[in-house]
Amino acid sequence: MKLFHSLLFTCIIFFGSSCTQSETYDVLIKNGQLVDGSGQPSYIGDIAINGDTIAAIGNLDNAKGLQEIDATGLTVAPGFINMLSWANESLIADGKSQSDIRQGVTLEVFGEGWSMGPLTEESKKAVQGIGDGNIDYDITWETLDGYLQFLEDKGVSPNIASFVGATTLRINTVGFEDRAATEEEMEVMKGMVKTAMEEGAMGIGSSLIYAPGFYADTQELIALCKVASEYDGMYISHMRSEGNQLLESLDELIQIADEAKIRAEVYHLKMAGKDNWNKLDAVVSKIDSARAAGLHITTDMYTYTAGATGLDASMPPWVQEGGYAKWAERLQDPAIRKKVAKEMTTPTDEWENLMMGVESYEDMLLIGFKNDSLKYLTGKSLAEIAAMRKTSPVETAMDLVVQDGSRVGTVYFLMSEEKVKKQIALPYMSFGSDADSSAPEGVFLETSNHPRAFGNVARLLGKYVREEKVIPLEEAVYKLSGLPASNLKIKKRGTLTVGNFADLAIFDANTIIDKATFDEPQQFAEGMVHVFVNGEQVLKDGEHTGATPGRVVRGPGWKDKK
Repeated sequence: MKLFHSLLFTCIIFFGSSCTQSETYDVLIKNGQLVDGSGQPSYIGDIAINGDTIAAIGNLDNAKGLQEIDATGLTVAPGFINMLSWANESLIADGKSQSDIRQGVTLEVFGEGWSMGPLTEESKKAVQGIGDGNIDYDITWETLDGYLQFLEDKGVSPNIASFVGATTLRINTVGFEDRAATEEEMEVMKGMVKTAMEEGAMGIGSSLIYAPGFYADTQELIALCKVASEYDGMYISHMRSEGNQLLESLDELIQIADEAKIRAEVYHLKMAGKDNWNKLDAVVSKIDSARAAGLHITTDMYTYTAGATGLDASMPPWVQEGGYAKWAERLQDPAIRKKVAKEMTTPTDEWENLMMGVESYEDMLLIGFKNDSLKYLTGKSLAEIAAMRKTSPVETAMDLVVQDGSRVGTVYFLMSEEKVKKQIALPYMSFGSDADSSAPEGVFLETSNHPRAFGNVARLLGKYVREEKVIPLEEAVYKLSGLPASNLKIKKRGTLTVGNFADLAIFDANTIIDKATFDEPQQFAEGMVHVFVNGEQVLKDGEHTGATPGRVVRGPGWKDKK
């Protein structure tokens, strides 16, 4: 849309003079309930867009728009930020990002341990092995900036940003070995962090329950974070444990934040496993104490009682050393299988075993297969598949990893609904889907999904805000926009402010709701009416326009070398 201004002045001379000014904007949104992303009370008002920018807010009765939207009865909010997105591959297959755009998400933030750059030949192979295996693409970039620019040039509907992954850095240097990095390797990794931060990375992202990220010790993470801190980046982490060692893992995150002098966030905060549900108060106490001491500690979450990852989270890290091929080879050795089976069913504090966190094998759903001959099992529980095969659940899990050629996508029911509600109300909580952004069509039908991919935000606004009144609407919007934008040090986004980029989510607060379920996860949410990204409409009357105006959003260390 081209920037267009027209000023019309009408002067009336009567006992003096007065002028009324009428300005024409590219887009004029009238009579909406403006929730500005600051947490302040909402109000009825108008908002105008010129080009990619919010041009005016308030009572714009005299203004006109080349395009006008009557938002009477609708909520107008800043576009929402997905703090933990795995749309890094799904956007390559389909840049429209439909499952998230239809919830008002206008910024996808990648980088939970793995990032799409910087890449070596070995890490290029590894990156293509972490998805569901159904999306084929060539890696034509090597740097993180190269990947992000590739997406922007290709055309995507949402904005995109990324942390640099600590796991990816380790693969680039140490490989998949279970050992400490050498001094030379550490220097190489720190150099990669420096480059990535200057390219606009948001900071360092880690994922410490999975091999090979599991093999990094605290001092390695501190050293990497010290470099990111020099650029005012953030450390964000899937901690070493969300279960038996949850409190100790939180201590590690706080230690890293303190020693590296860096802001830190806990990815998808949860108390995994019934035996750990009573730890929320202690978690909150630790975070509150750290914040009171001057550390900037925040959290994010998804709005479900089940998580989703792979069967690798049920097997010890040592058996996965060396990457998938070595892992699958070991699982075919009878002696090793016997040892792995014992460790999979034995409580331990040495590694995070999600299999031990579920109450039964019925609470493990297999949703992501790469091998066509196994896809008929999609959506069945591990218990069901084991019964079909007449093998134990543990043996079945090991067999599936070998037969599928992948870690096999798995949903684990681990959390308490009561704790989910309490977490939503935490003042420093933002939200991330921990999922891709796709659509119930094409290549995406070849695998199943967790409903959070289609409903994470809508579930917050519908179930927890409107229906259960866990938090007010203004607070929810703040936690979806202004808060994460502030935490990430993103400029000109996150609030309805004149001069900010025009990322807008316009929805019916009385009807917005998630429709995705664990039985039928690929169902679009309802109630989002219009969405704008950088001033361009990507959702109109609930339907995607096909527009792809998304841009790379860069972190505070970015150095524009153009």
